[in-house]
Amino acid sequence: MSDILLKKESQVLKILINRPHKKNALSMPMYQHMAMAIEQAKEDNEIRAILIASTADDFTAGNDLADFADFSEHEQIGDTVRFMNALMHCPLPVVAKVQGLAVGIGTTMLLHCDLVYCADNSRFSLPFINLGLVPEYASSFLLPKLAGHAKAAQWLMLGESFNAEDAKAFGMVNQVFNLDQLNIEVEKVLAKLVAKPRQAMALTKALMKSNLEEVNLHMNEELDFFIEQLRTPAAKEAFAAFLQKRQPDPDIYN
Repeated sequence: MSDILLKKESQVLKILINRPHKKNALSMPMYQHMAMAIEQAKEDNEIRAILIASTADDFTAGNDLADFADFSEHEQIGDTVRFMNALMHCPLPVVAKVQGLAVGIGTTMLLHCDLVYCADNSRFSLPFINLGLVPEYASSFLLPKLAGHAKAAQWLMLGESFNAEDAKAFGMVNQVFNLDQLNIEVEKVLAKLVAKPRQAMALTKALMKSNLEEVNLHMNEELDFFIEQLRTPAAKEAFAAFLQKRQPDPDIYN
């Protein structure tokens, strides 16, 4: 069964992350599949909105670290960037439905969705610093604007996880529901979106994202540092320790 499921229902493209045995960790082929789906959706006149969700208990545990541990040999980060750009430049309204873990890009992608709804069991995490990495997907630009410098520093510099209510309080999610109610409420939102005039919707989103060029430039700057950091001894040791389920060697990690 595919790790990414695509469904067209009632003028909505539903992109469902479907890798439960890995807590929905994202592999490079999964990024490619999602990017292609978003790119094609904007050319499909029958699609009026996009939903990104999961089929399992967790939204996503973030990147599959086995993929990134082999980065220097495989250089496949282009698939991730393709997905980032497809979502960031998507003219259609994008809704995210989150439950359980939302780690790394599972949190940063939400900054590029238009409406985000989550279950009360959601846990968000931006652990880049703990892996010897820097933030990605323009999160170091967008989060301070959204939540303020102090809260962004807590999330990005300490790598501390946070819950659904914290995410709502600082503007990352629109509403929090219990798990049983989440699906019902998100379907209501999608029905409202597809009933709106398509061109007016696209123009409204474009006007709201008038700083997109600035965001894109920042994302690319982050990416340059991110790739540099992937090659450092600290990052390699952090990845190895994670995969081997041990503590990093402080002489290498620091």
